[in-house]
Amino acid sequence: MAEAKGSNHTRRATYDLRQKIIHGEYPGGTRLLEVALAEQMGISRTPVREAMSRLAEEGLLERARGGGFVVRSFSYSDVVDAIEIRGVLEGTAARLAAERGAPEGKLRQIKAVVAQIDTCFEPSGQLRAFDAYSELNSEFHDLMAALCGSAIVQRELERVKSLPFASPAAFVLGGHRDDPSDRSLLMAQAQHRAIVSAIENREGARAEALAREHARFARGSLEATFIKGATEAEGLPGMALIVR
Repeated sequence: MAEAKGSNHTRRATYDLRQKIIHGEYPGGTRLLEVALAEQMGISRTPVREAMSRLAEEGLLERARGGGFVVRSFSYSDVVDAIEIRGVLEGTAARLAAERGAPEGKLRQIKAVVAQIDTCFEPSGQLRAFDAYSELNSEFHDLMAALCGSAIVQRELERVKSLPFASPAAFVLGGHRDDPSDRSLLMAQAQHRAIVSAIENREGARAEALAREHARFARGSLEATFIKGATEAEGLPGMALIVR
């Protein structure tokens, strides 16, 4: 019982600390000490220490000289590289799923999500349910990664998606939150459908190319955000960690 409770505290501390970092409560360069964090969270030092170690593995923290951890800062090129890595990994996941043959049940599940995303749009193409689209988009990417049946690929994808702007949700938040009618979202949905079709038809090379191209939407969204300037970017998850 004590072990399970400790594990729950570690998971919760990891989640809470990650959210605070991504949303700017602890900007890049902030030094974090386990004693102070444990007092703030109302838990013992052990789960806090384990949470910080996990976030260091994810790349959000780095060990500080003299103890503790420091919140990492990222350059624009770091973020672009993270998006590129996600594209490579998702492309690999899609290719493996096509080559190995995805289970029929999982294919039905991801097709159902694609159909749900369709309902987020008006017949005119305008997005009418932004929050639902964002959640379903993230669910689609999780299911696509699971289709390949590789725990290693899924684990590495989770690692890279934890970095600022590297998650599929960052594409939605970064470039389209004020312009829900943007046709890029419709294009992204068309790619969702094409990726699933390629996997189902065992077209490995096509599935990989489509998934990698799909990830590049995130890069275009990020570039558009930076072109608009800091005012447009305020409040976006991870922005406080990016050094421009």
